[in-house]
Amino acid sequence: MRRLLALLLLSAQPAAAQPGRTAIGDAEVRAFLDRQEAHWNAGRLDSYFAGFTRDATFTDQAYVGGKPPAPYGTSTRAEAQANARRAFARKPWPQEAGRVFSLRPVQGGGVLATTSVGSVVWTDGRPRRFCASREQVLVREGGELRARGRTDTFVRCRRG
Repeated sequence: MRRLLALLLLSAQPAAAQPGRTAIGDAEVRAFLDRQEAHWNAGRLDSYFAGFTRDATFTDQAYVGGKPPAPYGTSTRAEAQANARRAFARKPWPQEAGRVFSLRPVQGGGVLATTSVGSVVWTDGRPRRFCASREQVLVREGGELRARGRTDTFVRCRRG
């Protein structure tokens, strides 16, 4: 009877709390996101993309008012890294600043991190500002925190 009760209690726990899994805490997620931003802004693309799983996908879409987001496309990690290398070949390269909006646990022990991201991209010697809501599911892989991918939903930037 005790064994059955123990099994029932273990199965009722969230996945992150089960034996063999380590919960991902908010501080660890925020530190990961800070490192990710620092790698990007310093142009350390190998370090930046090492923070993603091998099968990560990168999706860009635009929010168009009350309608569902309109997708621009999805790329693999290798395609996204090649695109970033082309963008970083020109100086100054794109810069980002993010703010954590929410962190929510997901089934399987991961964390959905939603951030508000502002980017500055230089085109023809002039800065262009982009704003997006970014979602990433972070998981523990090989003892390290990694993102399964990234979805940027571009929105109209607010003044200021």
